[in-house]
Amino acid sequence: MADVFLHGTVHEARDDLQAAIRSEPSVLLLWEGLTPLGRNEFICWVDDAKQSATRQRRIARTREELLEGKKRPCCWAGCIHRTDKAPSRWQQAVLIDRKSKTSPAS
Repeated sequence: MADVFLHGTVHEARDDLQAAIRSEPSVLLLWEGLTPLGRNEFICWVDDAKQSATRQRRIARTREELLEGKKRPCCWAGCIHRTDKAPSRWQQAVLIDRKSKTSPAS
């Protein structure tokens, strides 16, 4: 049972995030104390990184924020992949902004 890693409600943590969280018992304990939604937010935030360097910074920041007592990633609009609720206005604005940046110019 010690090898079971707790994931989020929608997302599963990849090996690199799992390794970083498991590398320090106090961080793992804090991770396990989060709600499934809290874990989901951290995983989504890390997975949203476009570049490997950004992903690694977010993994490091996840560990730091857990040690700071945070239950969700700082400055994150929230997971847009959840199907149990509609996206908030903030999330909708982010989605619209992303679409306009990736759409070809007319």
